[in-house]
Amino acid sequence: MKRRDLEAHLRKHGCFPHHHGGKHDVWVNATSLRQTSIPRHRELKLGLVAGVCKKLGVPSPSAV
Repeated sequence: MKRRDLEAHLRKHGCFPHHHGGKHDVWVNATSLRQTSIPRHRELKLGLVAGVCKKLGVPSPSAV
């Protein structure tokens, strides 16, 4: 899955980027205040996408 598609999905479900690290970005769910890091790659594996969504407490995209 493309990273920009994941970011759009997370924004749609109330998440936002909190800060940028060296090789990862930290995203936070505004409702539950859960957070996780996402690596800065153009393509993300589907297992990683599912894990990120689970950690943030949002449903997985339909592509997963």
